[in-house]
Amino acid sequence: MDEIKQRIDRLTAEIEEHNRNYYDLDSPTIEDSEYDALMRELRTLEEEYPQYASADSPTQHVGGHVSSQFAEVAHTVQMGSLQDVFSYEEVTAFTSRVRAALAEEGMTSPLFMAEPKIDGLSVSLEYRDGRFVRGSTRGNGFVGEDVTANLRTIRSIPMTISTDISYLEVRGEVYMPREVFARLADTEDRAFKNPRNAAAGSLRQKDPSVTARRELDIMVFNVQQCEGRTFTSHKESIDMLRSLGFHTIDCTPVTTDKEILDAIARIGEERTSYPLDTDGAVIKIDDLHQRTLLGATAKVPRWAVAFKYPPEEKETTLLDVEVNVGRTGALTPTAVFEPIELAGTTVSRAVLHNQEFISSRDIRIGDRIVVRKAGEIIPEVLRSVSHAEGSVPYSLPDCCPACGTKAVRDGDEAALRCPNTKCPAKIQRDLIHFVSKDAMDIEGLGEKVIITLAESGLISDPADLYDLTAERLLVLDRMGLKSAENIINAIDRSKSRPLDRVIFALGIREIGSAAAKLLADKFGSIDAVLAAKKKDIAAIDGFGDVTSEYLYAAMHDERYLTLIQRLRDAGVTMGYERRQTADTLAGKTFVLTGTLPTMGRSEAKAMIEAAGGKVTGSVSKKTDYVVAGEAAGSKLDKANELGIAVIGEDELVAMIRG
Repeated sequence: MDEIKQRIDRLTAEIEEHNRNYYDLDSPTIEDSEYDALMRELRTLEEEYPQYASADSPTQHVGGHVSSQFAEVAHTVQMGSLQDVFSYEEVTAFTSRVRAALAEEGMTSPLFMAEPKIDGLSVSLEYRDGRFVRGSTRGNGFVGEDVTANLRTIRSIPMTISTDISYLEVRGEVYMPREVFARLADTEDRAFKNPRNAAAGSLRQKDPSVTARRELDIMVFNVQQCEGRTFTSHKESIDMLRSLGFHTIDCTPVTTDKEILDAIARIGEERTSYPLDTDGAVIKIDDLHQRTLLGATAKVPRWAVAFKYPPEEKETTLLDVEVNVGRTGALTPTAVFEPIELAGTTVSRAVLHNQEFISSRDIRIGDRIVVRKAGEIIPEVLRSVSHAEGSVPYSLPDCCPACGTKAVRDGDEAALRCPNTKCPAKIQRDLIHFVSKDAMDIEGLGEKVIITLAESGLISDPADLYDLTAERLLVLDRMGLKSAENIINAIDRSKSRPLDRVIFALGIREIGSAAAKLLADKFGSIDAVLAAKKKDIAAIDGFGDVTSEYLYAAMHDERYLTLIQRLRDAGVTMGYERRQTADTLAGKTFVLTGTLPTMGRSEAKAMIEAAGGKVTGSVSKKTDYVVAGEAAGSKLDKANELGIAVIGEDELVAMIRG
């Protein structure tokens, strides 16, 4: 049983981290299919071992949180998510449960609605006396972010509606059309992985003019609240919204299981022709009274499910394998194949990862291969179907294709790497990383501009950016004075980025943004990081021996030392201002579980961190206190098992106050 509890705790922590990346940072690190698999495993374990199920499990809440850069909006009507299903059998199991539950209430078989599931960012729009007054994101379902100014830039959102309804709240999905995303990928200064993340990142801009340039759109699919008019069915409410000028989702009425499954199949066939991304089909009951009778769980309604389509697969011919050099020097092979249509776009390339990946699938140039889009976004080669006559197994080159240096392999790792610190390909990737969104966030310096600057000899090191002037930039093709001045201003603004962003921007192997934040919190200045002993670095919760070794080596490498000094001389911030108002909880690690009497978990976390404490997602021997509220679950059991102190909200507040 200990293994089950440990697996549930690990899954919970991993899923919560992915939720943060997806909902809050608009930067997912795994594919949807991988995330779905983790969530399904957790849900299955919680169903089989309910004694370990927690009220604060990710299966029980929506993934997002509220950013401090926007005002909070409390949702009077919860903006929940839908239960995902992945097979026709699960769909028919859902319809059978619904019919049985309604039959117990003496009702006939319900009418369902089938509609595409838009892959975007869920928002609420509020109208008073016919005027748009506020718009907010879903957030965690109960509290979202006020993004009214940004929503006003979306042309398809009516600012006024001709109606006698005194108050109306509707829910919709903000999305970026595929055509717009394609243009953005070619022209913008920062890359988004897919239209959904592009839409989320664009809507959560501090400057509404940036949102306006992104040409977002919206599809409205539900009435949340309505004062002055009542509805008996979902279709009736959608028809009313359409008459008021909203862009609404297309609904298909279906009754039998065959009609439902046919509608799912039809949407699946047609979705590649849609101008927007869809990742599934929603099946929901039309009758609003029946919905009320069925109710909802803490996270999902019992009257609807979302069917998720499996990734589309197609066969094509492998024409070549290109090898590129990454920021860390890794030689990454890319498959180049005859173009095919997948998920509505034409693809002709897919990453092959490393020699082990290629050899395990015996992929050879000239093969017939099967390709799919993982999570509807990233093309990947699944397998080789057949070899061309006379083909031979493919092997990566022994030397770096960019500089000719002999490639090396570190220990048992699969990747080959170029060890040359002056390799032009590595330098370009370092520069692109340095200016990226999560690093120094320098607007106007996209990948194409950086490569042009490097190839022209204007920069060969991140610190060279701070020596640029508008006049020097004017030598670049199609670079006007205004654009050049904007870039210089953006470079100047980057000097005030906090220390964790600077550390991440340095591009030290194994030091991601989370590790950089831990370093900044621990040491407080770049000088303290430089002076840190290896054992002090390894002692940081979340750091291992390998990560510590890479950081320690970098902090004693002449190349990094020179770069840090040049950045310091240029005026880049080298200190760190912790968001802390006291130190009463300094050095203490807390885990929150259950529902606290008067404060939400985000509020409690903020108070702990402001007092110098740390909040983690799972209980371990390093945990000092577990703060438990009502319906505390497996984390409380784990604390009791390990003998960790369990406190309530009152005790936490008393500790914070000293």
